[in-house]
Amino acid sequence: MEPNINTLVSVIKAQFLLKTEASGRHIHLSKTDAEYLFGKDYRFSYIKELSQPGQFACTERVTLKTPKGELKNVAILMPFRNRTQVEISMTDAKLLGLNPPVRLSGDIADSPGLTLCVNGKELTIPEGVIVAKRHIHLTPETANRLHVSDNEAVRLKVFGSRPLLFDDTVVRISNDFADRVHLDFDEANACGLHPESCAVIVKKL
Repeated sequence: MEPNINTLVSVIKAQFLLKTEASGRHIHLSKTDAEYLFGKDYRFSYIKELSQPGQFACTERVTLKTPKGELKNVAILMPFRNRTQVEISMTDAKLLGLNPPVRLSGDIADSPGLTLCVNGKELTIPEGVIVAKRHIHLTPETANRLHVSDNEAVRLKVFGSRPLLFDDTVVRISNDFADRVHLDFDEANACGLHPESCAVIVKKL
């Protein structure tokens, strides 16, 4: 008996296609900065779990402010980080009058800072603002199946309403990850990303 074509398509999709998400502007707070802005031992309110295990969004929001502009209602993601990190898009950066580097999460050295505002309190961080470099979270099993290695740059095709090829997409591998492609909102809008969008690695650079 020949296999059903729909079954074959499902198998191929499961083997090679990666779920793709848009990551909006957000902030990761250090415990020290969180205590200054919200008070010691403040308990943040859980709103939803994120795709990466152990990470969640909070109901609390902050305002990002510079001498040239501000962005309100910026999401706070948990858990705490060792250092506060703000992730924005290039469009956001222009509104704030900043020129942040395109970096992987955690790489904030020599990046610009700004002021965080919460309920009348303000805290200026000297650095920590980046534009998140597009990347792929993979488990070791999936990485092995796709023949890619940690920190490798690949070419990625994203299937949205306006499919696009993205060069220089960094692979990140960990047992703690769930398989996901992460784009920022500028990139997601460019390819017409929608909830069912997925992507495939088409070339190793």
